[in-house]
Amino acid sequence: MSAGSAEELKDPEVHKICFIFPNGDKYEGECTRISSGIFERNGSGVHTTPNGITYIGAWKDDKMNGIGRLTHFSGAVYEGEFKDNMYHGMGTYTFPNGAKYTGSFVENRVEGKGEYTDIRGLEWSGTFHYTAAPGLKLKLQM
Repeated sequence: MSAGSAEELKDPEVHKICFIFPNGDKYEGECTRISSGIFERNGSGVHTTPNGITYIGAWKDDKMNGIGRLTHFSGAVYEGEFKDNMYHGMGTYTFPNGAKYTGSFVENRVEGKGEYTDIRGLEWSGTFHYTAAPGLKLKLQM
């Protein structure tokens, strides 16, 4: 085992950039230069699209990875954990109509324990599996 040079052990230099993509998307935030010389989004930043989608949060390997907030043009909002551009981990998804799900996500799907608040404000809890929620229970406020 040989000791690496100081250059090999050094963390990549973080740059702050503002970049507009050919499709009109805009990224403002941190990035690093990879070995091929290309810049990748790494660190924290804001990505916006011309049609009204905004992501504010953590980036790793040029993808949404870590904690962030994604606002859709429909008014829907997801706040929580991301992995490789997907909702993955714990998070809260608020629908445009005001209904809300808080719980576990696996690759953009609700999966596992969570709570759902419907448009009337009624709170439901249980185990969710994509579009099904067997054994869902209404939480009574007494």
